[in-house]
Amino acid sequence: MAITSIAVGHPGEAARPDALKAGLAEFFSTLIFVFAGEGSGMAFNKLTDDGSSTPAGLVQAALAHAFALFVAVSVGANISGGHVNPAVTFGAFIGGHISLVRSILYWIAQLSGSVVACLLLKFATGGLTTSAFSLSSDVTVWNAVVLEIVMTFGLVYTVYATAVDAKKGNIGIIAPIAIGFIVGANILAGGAFDGASMNPAVSFGPAVVSWTWTNHWVYWVGPFAGAAIAAVVYEVVFGTSSTHEPLASADF
Repeated sequence: MAITSIAVGHPGEAARPDALKAGLAEFFSTLIFVFAGEGSGMAFNKLTDDGSSTPAGLVQAALAHAFALFVAVSVGANISGGHVNPAVTFGAFIGGHISLVRSILYWIAQLSGSVVACLLLKFATGGLTTSAFSLSSDVTVWNAVVLEIVMTFGLVYTVYATAVDAKKGNIGIIAPIAIGFIVGANILAGGAFDGASMNPAVSFGPAVVSWTWTNHWVYWVGPFAGAAIAAVVYEVVFGTSSTHEPLASADF
């Protein structure tokens, strides 16, 4: 059971060529994902006069994020494992599949990729707003925390079942599809309430560029808690036979 093998790692690990390449892959994968996801919302607002909060806007957001995440995970899979999400990285760390040192490298890359994507969007669209995630008027912060916990649990559980578990066999080839689908489905379920982030990097980039931090902590606490619960549940109940390797090419 890999959860007994949580590792801090050695500081020098972050300077290894393979780790640096993996971090760069996470940067580009997250940039691709956030640019497409956030950009599609900005385009929809432009075409519909700020209609992203309509049912059509919700469907558009779900499809755009599902498609973009499928691609982002796929292109990073052979190099970094295609986490594209600090919560996924945290779940892998809790399960003993990646060291803390490498996790920190991934987190820096993911957050940087999101910020750069939003800066590029702001410039390329002539200064349009990269809207930060926010809660609906009838949703409390604790409602949102629970939503983010449950949705991120579903995401990270899916990652474990399709990408991490060494017993998965041929199901690994559909891992990016399954991961994209669960994110799209969760956006349909939670998007109208808190935006359905499930990913601190996705929330961080727009918050930095728009400098809007209201209730931002929700989009860290919820996803990290959901990821940890999913990792513990999967490892304790089903177990994996992987060790400290990141979710890399062998996992897909």
